[in-house]
Amino acid sequence: MARPKPPAAALLSSADDTEQQFYEALQRGDIEKLMAVWSDDDDITCVHPGGPRVVGPMAIRAAFESMFSNGTIDAHPEKVRRLESESTAVHSVLERVQVMTNEGPQAAWVVATNVYVKTALGWRMVAHHASPGSVGEVQEVGETPAVLH
Repeated sequence: MARPKPPAAALLSSADDTEQQFYEALQRGDIEKLMAVWSDDDDITCVHPGGPRVVGPMAIRAAFESMFSNGTIDAHPEKVRRLESESTAVHSVLERVQVMTNEGPQAAWVVATNVYVKTALGWRMVAHHASPGSVGEVQEVGETPAVLH
């Protein structure tokens, strides 16, 4: 069976543009806009919190369609750390996701890594790996950069 062609997408001129479109598509439940940010390479991968590794555009589309059947995903990228070269970008993202708890709506945090490559069509996502985070305050461990004088 032939894989459907991805929808035509606007030229995404940076990894940040691609990431913005990805999260907007999640928030709107827009599968076409979401799939437009992905590379059409057979080896693209996606891991949702607690889920299996999903490989390839058709499988990734099916996974997101299943998620959208339960509604949109109110995920917002915050505290993004970027490692970028001329053709590859890796973003470590703390995603703030609105969830309903017994105490009412609260922010939950998901730790995600988004990987982008520069293609002839602009920057495209090749991997999204999200791990379960925590409800309440964001947890991050880091080092304070040393300043030499």
